Amino acid sequence: MDDHTLDDVFARARALTPEDDGAAARFLAGHRQRAAQRRTVRAGWMSAVLASAAVVTGLLVSHPDTTLPASAAYDAYRSAAGDGW
Repeated sequence: MDDHTLDDVFARARALTPEDDGAAARFLAGHRQRAAQRRTVRAGWMSAVLASAAVVTGLLVSHPDTTLPASAAYDAYRSAAGDGW
């Protein structure tokens, strides 16, 4: 096989055919469909995370502040330490 024949083989290999166009179209259609499914799953997962965070934040913010009763040990410590504490 000489250089001229090898160049002809490579030129034919590089030339696109209608079959190549059809294969590319099928690949791109499948690729776009898989990418859309990944985006849908990712969006659904992210929505669930954000909704959960909103619920937790709402519960923490809406919880009324209550004063905790002082324990007997803290009262004893405060009385032993004096009025300066």
